[in-house]
Amino acid sequence: MRAAWVLLMALAALSAYYVYLPLPGTVSDPWKLMLLDATFRAVQQTCHLIHYLRLSHHLIVLNYLICTFDKLKSVSSEDINITDAVFDGVEVRVFEPPAKRDEKLKRSIVYIHGGGWALASARTSLYNNLCRIMAESLNAVIVSVEYRLVPEVCFPEQFHDALRATKHFLQPDILAQYSVDPNRIAISGDSAGGNLAAAVCQQLSKDEHLTIRPKLQALIYPVLQAFDFNTPSYQQNMNMPVLPRYVMINYWIDYFNGNYDFAHSLLINNHTALDVGQALSFRGRLNWTSLLPSSFKKNYKPVIQTTGKAEIIQEIPALLDVRAVPLLAENEILQLQPKTYILTCENDVLRDDGVMYAKRLENAGVEVTLDHFDDCFHGCMIFTIWPTDFSAGVQTRNSYIKWLDENL
Repeated sequence: MRAAWVLLMALAALSAYYVYLPLPGTVSDPWKLMLLDATFRAVQQTCHLIHYLRLSHHLIVLNYLICTFDKLKSVSSEDINITDAVFDGVEVRVFEPPAKRDEKLKRSIVYIHGGGWALASARTSLYNNLCRIMAESLNAVIVSVEYRLVPEVCFPEQFHDALRATKHFLQPDILAQYSVDPNRIAISGDSAGGNLAAAVCQQLSKDEHLTIRPKLQALIYPVLQAFDFNTPSYQQNMNMPVLPRYVMINYWIDYFNGNYDFAHSLLINNHTALDVGQALSFRGRLNWTSLLPSSFKKNYKPVIQTTGKAEIIQEIPALLDVRAVPLLAENEILQLQPKTYILTCENDVLRDDGVMYAKRLENAGVEVTLDHFDDCFHGCMIFTIWPTDFSAGVQTRNSYIKWLDENL
């Protein structure tokens, strides 16, 4: 019996060691976040073991587990009609609120889900719940895009899927079919979905043949660049739960179907060193020392290598492709962007991506609302359903929907 107690105490100590992470005092629900992160890490490590044994790709297994767990939760509403459709070969899920008396047309949002271009789905309850609440709160038609994922396809196919689905929806006859006001359409997304939303919005702004364009774009903690993995937020939050720096770098490598051997070189910015000619012309567009406020820069120093590895850009040219990294777009394109909302979280490696994009858009003459949350973390907005319900999720979601309600 004594040996059993000793073993139990040892297991408890090991579990506590695995779960515990030092977090900033401002983070909301810290113990719940530690448990969520420990679960993520355990599942990811299991998936990597399966990948190592060559039984399956780790992202396929991870997404299967996410979707299997998600089936345990049921979210439905009698007030919202939810249908699946195909827009120019791309699957979408459409959320339609009931028609109101004397109402002719509704506003609408094209929503693109996050998940590192590899995980989640428009059909999971996390996004089903978000889009349902958006449809109810805004009395709007929500089109949630089910783009194809890594490793089935890699860049630029996710971008093409999102672009095709959005352009199809913007056709006058399709908008009429869903009773949508062509002057009140937004495009939005979170994390990798925010990346795709920003890239699609830039592409639409260049299309001279389009007669209908989004009135707004709303980006939730978007990932917007792979040029500098040592911005202050990447340095400050390198080990933050849900999305530590090394995980974000691996998502980029997977998105580009690149080589994991480049991961360390990317982490220290070898791919954008001063002797890498392809990167020189973009450096001025992503100078965080001038784009970030002093409260974010703090005492962090830029990491700029004198000599690097030009072969990384040669093998993965998409690292500098604005369809993948919208923050690197030229000013002439930024000037064409619609009124913009960007939500950022202090405890997120991607904080500075959003803040820098807001500043560049503002400098280009675009009206921008930067909605920053000091106590929130990456991904929090979709975590509003038990057992992954966080006060940060409700807080950010309400602020996002409030802005859309006031501006769309």
